[in-house]
Amino acid sequence: MTTIDRPTPTPPDEEVLGALVGQAVGDFAAILNGALVVIGDRLGLYRALASHGSLTPAELADATGTVTRNVREWLCAQTAAGYVTYDGDDHFSLSVEQSLALTDEDCPAFVIGGFQAMAAAARSVDALTEAFRTGAGLGWDAHDHDLFHGTQRFFRPGYKANLVANWIPALDGVEDRLRAGGRVADIGCGLGASSILLASAFPDTSVIGFDYHAPSIEAAQAEAAAAGVADRARFEVAGATEFTGGPFDLICYFDCLHDMGDPVGALTHARQQLADGGVILLVEPFAGDSLEDNLNPVGRVFYAASTLICTPASQAQDVGLALGAQAGEARLREVAAAAGFTHFRRATETPFNLVLEAQP
Repeated sequence: MTTIDRPTPTPPDEEVLGALVGQAVGDFAAILNGALVVIGDRLGLYRALASHGSLTPAELADATGTVTRNVREWLCAQTAAGYVTYDGDDHFSLSVEQSLALTDEDCPAFVIGGFQAMAAAARSVDALTEAFRTGAGLGWDAHDHDLFHGTQRFFRPGYKANLVANWIPALDGVEDRLRAGGRVADIGCGLGASSILLASAFPDTSVIGFDYHAPSIEAAQAEAAAAGVADRARFEVAGATEFTGGPFDLICYFDCLHDMGDPVGALTHARQQLADGGVILLVEPFAGDSLEDNLNPVGRVFYAASTLICTPASQAQDVGLALGAQAGEARLREVAAAAGFTHFRRATETPFNLVLEAQP
């Protein structure tokens, strides 16, 4: 009988193992507290603390129409997580920083939308498990509505802080065109935040937002009307390779090109809809060009979101290129070149965004 020599198991490094278990415990807490953040937002608990100041659990429950016992436990958990401050004597409050991050929807530091969107994505775990087995993907439209709303709430503060003030001025000649009365197409516009910001900042410019998801287009139309820009920001149901209405001076893709099944086809179609001298604006999640470049807290979030949302969304569409949310500038440059663009540059950036310009 042949004897098989089996390798001697390497004994674990107890310190490394302990650190890994500690990390897992922290992740357990993050998952659970993420749900508690969504509950606190839905019930107005953060907003009540921000407006009333230091409160007891009973006072907070009374202000929000909730049950004291549940509110007390929520406050303890949120204090342990660092999202609420314990003042002593059974009183809790929000610091200035906590209030900005958890209640101010115009602040770039506002984080509630991210919690809302990630919690919604996690609700699709059964369908996503099957998508891993089949490669059939899971369309954006197949997720819970909280994903759409949370994504807008997550991205809008950054767009509001940067789009008009920094990103548009960084593009070649675009600001002058828009001030003179240009035409903009916002592809994959979702609930319309970016379209509305552009229409508000450039009153002589007309903006058309396109998205294949009809409920999002309906919501965007309502948002534009509420913002008083429905006369110059309109929305249509159309896919990225199907929209019409050009020529456009600016065609935008805000955090969506990597979600598309056929990004090369999308940019090829966009090139055909561009006016002479027109510009493509690509806003994509910040990423380096290698895995090693992205092994950091931002990459941890974007890789996870890409696994749950972006990659399956692309796989559910024709072509299914599945760029992923951490495609990086070099890969995006290849896509633009394949679509016929000869000019491609990084116009600017933020810690969370690559802001890229493409021209034929």
